[in-house]
Amino acid sequence: MDNSHYISTDVLSLEDLQEIIGHHKKLALSEEATSNIEKCRDYLDKKMESHEDPIYGINTGFGSLYNIKISNENLSKLQENLVKSHACGTGDEVPQDIVKMMLLLKIQSLSYGYSGIQLSTIERLIDFYNNDVVPVIYTQGSLGASGDLAPLAHLSLPLLGEGEVYFNGKKIQSQDVLDHFGWQPIILKSKEGLALLNGTQFMGAYGAHILIRACKFSYLADLIGTISLEAFDGRKEPFNELIHLIRPHKGQIVTANRVNEFLDGSQIIDQKKQHVQDPYSFRCIPQVHGASKDAIDYVKKTFKTEINSVTDNPNVFYESDQIISGGNFHGQPLAIALDFLAIALSELGSISERRTYQLISGLRGLPAFLVDNPGLNSGFMIPQYTAASIASQNKQLSTPASVDSIVSSNGQEDHVSMGANAATKALKVMENLERILAIELMNASQALEFRRPLQSSEFIETFIKSYRTEVPFVKEDRILHYDIQNTLLFLDSFHIEEELLS
Repeated sequence: MDNSHYISTDVLSLEDLQEIIGHHKKLALSEEATSNIEKCRDYLDKKMESHEDPIYGINTGFGSLYNIKISNENLSKLQENLVKSHACGTGDEVPQDIVKMMLLLKIQSLSYGYSGIQLSTIERLIDFYNNDVVPVIYTQGSLGASGDLAPLAHLSLPLLGEGEVYFNGKKIQSQDVLDHFGWQPIILKSKEGLALLNGTQFMGAYGAHILIRACKFSYLADLIGTISLEAFDGRKEPFNELIHLIRPHKGQIVTANRVNEFLDGSQIIDQKKQHVQDPYSFRCIPQVHGASKDAIDYVKKTFKTEINSVTDNPNVFYESDQIISGGNFHGQPLAIALDFLAIALSELGSISERRTYQLISGLRGLPAFLVDNPGLNSGFMIPQYTAASIASQNKQLSTPASVDSIVSSNGQEDHVSMGANAATKALKVMENLERILAIELMNASQALEFRRPLQSSEFIETFIKSYRTEVPFVKEDRILHYDIQNTLLFLDSFHIEEELLS
């Protein structure tokens, strides 16, 4: 069986990206992509032979140096200098799975035939991807406007035999990996450095990576919230479809329906209740979780458009004999979407922490802090502190990056998106949400045992039984850090059918 994905103009979805990455597919160029790349490069080579006027980024300097004409014999040096000079990232290293996503998205964007890239350059990027040669890239340095310049420069350095890469689990010099495979450094031709560095693949890879996890943890927020509802002896009336049909936000309806499916057959939800209403953190699960779902849907649409786009500059339109300088590298659509995503994920964590707080409060027949002999045992007192701390950090991280802009390049680049900062913040929010939900699951599963001998639904009981093989019931105080870590591993390994995530 051919385990390859062929780069073409076919529309890529997030699900396609997940399949390519998750099934470790190799990349290859389709005949269509090869033809588009070669036609564009041939056109540009002929244009440079006959055209003496300055064309931005091809035979001129960059940014505010756009008015400096470069002689033809220095065009390769110009592109090489561009890559080297822009490789000034700093901070933490970008996770390797996100770097691989960057490689995939960069290859896709360059393959449409509007960038003037050499076929050999794209083929080398594909070689890197297929052989798990992962460039070392840093999180800080991009303004998210002239493309993700610094991160993409680090992505491109190994083409020249420069910089560092991870290979076979070790960080090594790029030249060493070229020697290992018998590859020669790429000699960049006119426009290639700019094609490699202009683009939104840093923001795009972060967004795609986060969205794949966000869809899963949106589902898990519904499931864990439902287990908390059961453990709190909550009411099912707020999930009645009649309520949601008269305020028909899609996410709200999906959430209510999902909770009802989780509860189907539960003895606990059907028992007579002593209370008339539940706190908002239970009663308003459809409205709050649903709003986050709708935000995630919007962000998915934005990123689907972006990962199927050409985002370098200038763009070469060989069929109409035009080379046009524009602004497709500007990350504003992604910056706003990433800020929106961070807010949506932060709110899932915010309401989760409130449910955890209710569960430990000694209400509705539950022991204080969900443990026997409270006082001698602190039980689940402090995990709520941890969840509150993380939820607070998420609120701080949800301050939008996209509303900021700092002038750069002597005023030529006078409005930037700061989308790269939005991207790295959003990833931290996503990771924090996972921890908050893990803590809620610990509390909810513990509280559920105090409802015995009543049973929840078959689905929830099966889920809890599986969870208990990793995290046992807490009879007396123990080190709960390990329980949080094991819960995270459990949630990470939990498989959800793809159709349930859409």
